[in-house]
Amino acid sequence: MSSYKVEQCRVTWGGRTFHFVSYDRQPANERRGDPEVPAMWYLMGPGKRWPVMPQVAGQGDEEIERELTAWLKTQGLVRMARAR
Repeated sequence: MSSYKVEQCRVTWGGRTFHFVSYDRQPANERRGDPEVPAMWYLMGPGKRWPVMPQVAGQGDEEIERELTAWLKTQGLVRMARAR
């Protein structure tokens, strides 16, 4: 059995730094009705995390940063960061 390694990535965009953390997959919980969740990248905030994209094994740092930045753009967070 292999152990999961949590990864972190900080993306600076529009003068603001965003912190992302990967979390291992979560198996389905039929009793609670929760579906299986793959290993994912999450945007971290004060006391909260938001799912961003599935984590792909072996993906390079530059590709991860590029995809996380693209996600920020789709969320409108880049405009918010630039407005400050």
